[in-house]
Amino acid sequence: MNKDPTAPLIWDWPLRLFHWLLAGAVAGAVATAWIGGNLMLWHGRLGAFILGLVAFRLVWGLVGSNTSRFSQFVTGPGAIIAYLRGQWQGIGHNPLGALSVLALLGILTIQAVTGDFAHDDIAFQGPLAQAVAQDTRDSMTRWHRLSANLLLGLVALHLAAIAYYRVKHKQDLVRPMLTGRGPSPSGTGTSGGPWYALVLAVLVGVSVAWGFQGTWLAPPPAPVTAPVHDW
Repeated sequence: MNKDPTAPLIWDWPLRLFHWLLAGAVAGAVATAWIGGNLMLWHGRLGAFILGLVAFRLVWGLVGSNTSRFSQFVTGPGAIIAYLRGQWQGIGHNPLGALSVLALLGILTIQAVTGDFAHDDIAFQGPLAQAVAQDTRDSMTRWHRLSANLLLGLVALHLAAIAYYRVKHKQDLVRPMLTGRGPSPSGTGTSGGPWYALVLAVLVGVSVAWGFQGTWLAPPPAPVTAPVHDW
Protein backbone atom coordinates (compact mmCIF):
# COMPACT_ATOMS: atom_id res chain seq x y z
CA MET A 1 0.00 0.00 0.00
CA ASN A 2 0.98 3.63 -0.26
CA LYS A 3 3.71 4.40 2.23
CA ASP A 4 2.74 8.07 2.44
CA PRO A 5 -0.72 8.49 4.01
CA THR A 6 -0.46 12.25 3.43
CA ALA A 7 -0.20 11.89 -0.35
CA PRO A 8 -3.09 13.52 -2.25
CA LEU A 9 -6.17 11.43 -3.01
CA ILE A 10 -6.07 10.91 -6.76
CA TRP A 11 -8.82 8.32 -7.30
CA ASP A 12 -12.09 8.29 -5.34
CA TRP A 13 -13.36 4.97 -3.96
CA PRO A 14 -16.30 4.59 -6.41
CA LEU A 15 -13.91 4.80 -9.34
CA ARG A 16 -11.49 2.35 -7.75
CA LEU A 17 -14.30 -0.10 -6.96
CA PHE A 18 -15.55 0.21 -10.54
CA HIS A 19 -12.07 -0.47 -11.87
CA TRP A 20 -11.53 -3.70 -9.95
CA LEU A 21 -15.09 -4.96 -10.44
CA LEU A 22 -14.68 -4.40 -14.17
CA ALA A 23 -11.33 -6.19 -14.23
CA GLY A 24 -12.83 -9.17 -12.39
CA ALA A 25 -15.94 -9.24 -14.58
CA VAL A 26 -13.94 -9.15 -17.81
CA ALA A 27 -11.64 -11.91 -16.55
CA GLY A 28 -14.68 -13.96 -15.57
CA ALA A 29 -16.35 -13.39 -18.94
CA VAL A 30 -13.22 -14.51 -20.78
CA ALA A 31 -12.85 -17.60 -18.56
CA THR A 32 -16.49 -18.67 -18.88
CA ALA A 33 -16.40 -18.23 -22.66
CA TRP A 34 -13.20 -20.29 -22.82
CA ILE A 35 -14.59 -23.13 -20.70
CA GLY A 36 -18.08 -22.99 -22.20
CA GLY A 37 -20.75 -25.52 -21.29
CA ASN A 38 -23.03 -24.59 -18.40
CA LEU A 39 -20.78 -21.62 -17.57
CA MET A 40 -22.10 -19.83 -20.64
CA LEU A 41 -25.12 -18.87 -18.56
CA TRP A 42 -22.77 -16.95 -16.28
CA HIS A 43 -21.01 -15.56 -19.33
CA GLY A 44 -24.26 -13.86 -20.31
CA ARG A 45 -24.85 -12.59 -16.79
CA LEU A 46 -21.34 -11.16 -16.61
CA GLY A 47 -21.95 -9.39 -19.92
CA ALA A 48 -25.00 -7.64 -18.47
CA PHE A 49 -23.01 -6.81 -15.33
CA ILE A 50 -20.24 -5.28 -17.44
CA LEU A 51 -22.78 -3.13 -19.26
CA GLY A 52 -24.08 -1.93 -15.91
CA LEU A 53 -20.55 -1.04 -14.83
CA VAL A 54 -19.91 0.84 -18.07
CA ALA A 55 -23.18 2.75 -17.64
CA PHE A 56 -22.13 3.65 -14.09
CA ARG A 57 -18.75 4.89 -15.37
CA LEU A 58 -20.35 7.03 -18.06
CA VAL A 59 -22.58 8.76 -15.53
CA TRP A 60 -19.75 9.09 -13.01
CA GLY A 61 -17.66 10.58 -15.79
CA LEU A 62 -20.19 13.40 -16.02
CA VAL A 63 -21.13 14.05 -12.38
CA GLY A 64 -18.43 12.37 -10.29
CA SER A 65 -15.15 13.58 -8.81
CA ASN A 66 -12.93 15.86 -10.87
CA THR A 67 -10.37 13.19 -11.79
CA SER A 68 -13.21 10.89 -12.88
CA ARG A 69 -14.86 13.42 -15.18
CA PHE A 70 -14.25 13.11 -18.90
CA SER A 71 -14.04 16.88 -19.15
CA GLN A 72 -10.94 16.76 -16.95
CA PHE A 73 -8.89 14.20 -18.87
CA VAL A 74 -10.33 13.92 -22.39
CA THR A 75 -8.34 16.59 -24.21
CA GLY A 76 -7.35 17.46 -27.73
CA PRO A 77 -4.26 16.67 -29.84
CA GLY A 78 -2.36 19.58 -28.31
CA ALA A 79 -2.36 17.98 -24.86
CA ILE A 80 -1.24 14.65 -26.34
CA ILE A 81 1.66 16.33 -28.13
CA ALA A 82 2.62 18.18 -24.95
CA TYR A 83 2.56 14.92 -23.02
CA LEU A 84 4.78 13.18 -25.58
CA ARG A 85 7.22 16.08 -25.28
CA GLY A 86 7.25 15.75 -21.51
CA GLN A 87 5.50 19.10 -21.01
CA TRP A 88 2.21 17.84 -19.53
CA GLN A 89 1.51 18.06 -15.82
CA GLY A 90 -1.63 16.98 -14.08
CA ILE A 91 -3.29 14.36 -11.91
CA GLY A 92 -5.36 11.39 -12.92
CA HIS A 93 -5.33 10.06 -16.47
CA ASN A 94 -2.72 11.53 -18.78
CA PRO A 95 -3.80 12.37 -22.37
CA LEU A 96 -2.72 8.98 -23.72
CA GLY A 97 -4.37 7.20 -20.81
CA ALA A 98 -7.57 9.03 -21.68
CA LEU A 99 -7.55 7.46 -25.14
CA SER A 100 -7.13 4.05 -23.54
CA VAL A 101 -10.10 4.67 -21.23
CA LEU A 102 -12.35 5.71 -24.11
CA ALA A 103 -11.25 2.78 -26.26
CA LEU A 104 -11.85 0.24 -23.49
CA LEU A 105 -15.27 1.65 -22.60
CA GLY A 106 -16.26 1.69 -26.25
CA ILE A 107 -15.15 -1.84 -27.08
CA LEU A 108 -16.62 -3.21 -23.84
CA THR A 109 -19.96 -1.66 -24.76
CA ILE A 110 -19.87 -3.19 -28.24
CA GLN A 111 -18.78 -6.56 -26.86
CA ALA A 112 -21.44 -6.72 -24.16
CA VAL A 113 -24.31 -5.39 -26.29
CA THR A 114 -23.63 -7.71 -29.22
CA GLY A 115 -23.22 -10.62 -26.82
CA ASP A 116 -26.69 -9.99 -25.46
CA PHE A 117 -28.14 -10.72 -28.91
CA ALA A 118 -25.62 -13.38 -30.01
CA HIS A 119 -26.00 -17.16 -30.29
CA ASP A 120 -23.76 -20.15 -31.01
CA ASP A 121 -26.25 -22.40 -32.88
CA ILE A 122 -25.76 -25.08 -30.23
CA ALA A 123 -26.66 -24.40 -26.62
CA PHE A 124 -26.28 -20.69 -25.93
CA GLN A 125 -28.06 -17.54 -26.89
CA GLY A 126 -27.80 -14.10 -25.35
CA PRO A 127 -30.46 -12.90 -22.92
CA LEU A 128 -32.08 -10.70 -25.59
CA ALA A 129 -31.51 -12.93 -28.61
CA GLN A 130 -35.15 -13.99 -28.78
CA ALA A 131 -36.20 -10.35 -29.13
CA VAL A 132 -34.61 -9.94 -32.60
CA ALA A 133 -34.73 -11.71 -35.96
CA GLN A 134 -32.32 -14.47 -36.98
CA ASP A 135 -30.38 -12.22 -39.35
CA THR A 136 -29.81 -9.72 -36.54
CA ARG A 137 -28.64 -12.48 -34.21
CA ASP A 138 -26.18 -13.71 -36.84
CA SER A 139 -24.81 -10.19 -37.39
CA MET A 140 -24.49 -9.58 -33.65
CA THR A 141 -22.64 -12.88 -33.25
CA ARG A 142 -20.09 -11.91 -35.89
CA TRP A 143 -19.48 -8.53 -34.28
CA HIS A 144 -19.25 -10.15 -30.85
CA ARG A 145 -16.47 -12.46 -32.00
CA LEU A 146 -14.61 -9.66 -33.75
CA SER A 147 -14.84 -7.28 -30.79
CA ALA A 148 -13.63 -10.05 -28.47
CA ASN A 149 -10.29 -10.07 -30.29
CA LEU A 150 -10.12 -6.28 -30.16
CA LEU A 151 -10.88 -6.32 -26.45
CA LEU A 152 -8.14 -8.84 -25.71
CA GLY A 153 -5.72 -6.71 -27.69
CA LEU A 154 -6.64 -3.58 -25.73
CA VAL A 155 -6.32 -5.41 -22.42
CA ALA A 156 -2.87 -6.66 -23.43
CA LEU A 157 -1.88 -3.12 -24.44
CA HIS A 158 -3.19 -1.80 -21.11
CA LEU A 159 -1.12 -4.31 -19.13
CA ALA A 160 1.93 -3.58 -21.28
CA ALA A 161 1.56 0.14 -20.56
CA ILE A 162 1.45 -0.56 -16.81
CA ALA A 163 4.63 -2.61 -17.08
CA TYR A 164 6.29 0.08 -19.23
CA TYR A 165 5.60 2.85 -16.72
CA ARG A 166 6.84 0.63 -13.92
CA VAL A 167 10.12 -0.26 -15.63
CA LYS A 168 10.86 2.85 -17.69
CA HIS A 169 9.53 5.64 -15.47
CA LYS A 170 9.60 3.87 -12.07
CA GLN A 171 5.93 4.82 -11.73
CA ASP A 172 3.54 2.37 -10.06
CA LEU A 173 0.09 2.74 -11.62
CA VAL A 174 -1.46 -0.14 -9.69
CA ARG A 175 -0.93 1.06 -6.11
CA PRO A 176 -2.81 4.36 -6.55
CA MET A 177 -5.77 2.42 -7.95
CA LEU A 178 -5.74 0.39 -4.73
CA THR A 179 -5.14 3.13 -2.18
CA GLY A 180 -6.44 6.09 -4.15
CA ARG A 181 -3.33 8.10 -3.28
CA GLY A 182 -0.39 9.07 -5.41
CA PRO A 183 1.99 11.87 -6.42
CA SER A 184 0.51 15.12 -7.68
CA PRO A 185 2.53 17.90 -9.38
CA SER A 186 0.24 20.52 -7.86
CA GLY A 187 0.10 18.89 -4.45
CA THR A 188 -3.70 18.67 -4.62
CA GLY A 189 -5.97 15.74 -5.35
CA THR A 190 -9.53 14.97 -6.31
CA SER A 191 -12.38 17.03 -4.93
CA GLY A 192 -14.71 14.05 -4.68
CA GLY A 193 -18.25 13.78 -5.96
CA PRO A 194 -21.57 14.53 -4.21
CA TRP A 195 -23.48 11.61 -2.69
CA TYR A 196 -26.52 12.15 -4.89
CA ALA A 197 -24.31 11.88 -7.98
CA LEU A 198 -23.14 8.48 -6.74
CA VAL A 199 -26.75 7.40 -6.12
CA LEU A 200 -27.68 8.46 -9.66
CA ALA A 201 -24.73 6.60 -11.20
CA VAL A 202 -25.52 3.43 -9.24
CA LEU A 203 -29.21 3.55 -10.17
CA VAL A 204 -28.39 3.94 -13.85
CA GLY A 205 -25.87 1.11 -13.71
CA VAL A 206 -28.25 -1.26 -11.93
CA SER A 207 -31.07 -0.41 -14.34
CA VAL A 208 -28.91 -1.09 -17.39
CA ALA A 209 -27.61 -4.38 -15.96
CA TRP A 210 -31.16 -5.50 -15.15
CA GLY A 211 -32.48 -4.46 -18.57
CA PHE A 212 -29.85 -6.41 -20.46
CA GLN A 213 -30.48 -9.52 -18.37
CA GLY A 214 -33.64 -9.95 -20.41
CA THR A 215 -35.75 -11.04 -17.42
CA TRP A 216 -38.46 -8.61 -18.52
CA LEU A 217 -39.02 -10.51 -21.78
CA ALA A 218 -41.95 -12.87 -22.00
CA PRO A 219 -40.80 -16.50 -22.09
CA PRO A 220 -40.92 -18.09 -25.54
CA PRO A 221 -44.09 -20.07 -26.25
CA ALA A 222 -43.89 -23.78 -25.62
CA PRO A 223 -43.75 -25.88 -28.78
CA VAL A 224 -47.09 -27.27 -29.85
CA THR A 225 -47.09 -31.00 -30.41
CA ALA A 226 -49.75 -32.93 -32.22
CA PRO A 227 -51.74 -35.35 -30.09
CA VAL A 228 -50.83 -39.00 -30.38
CA HIS A 229 -53.80 -41.30 -30.95
CA ASP A 230 -53.74 -44.94 -30.02
CA TRP A 231 -55.83 -46.45 -32.81
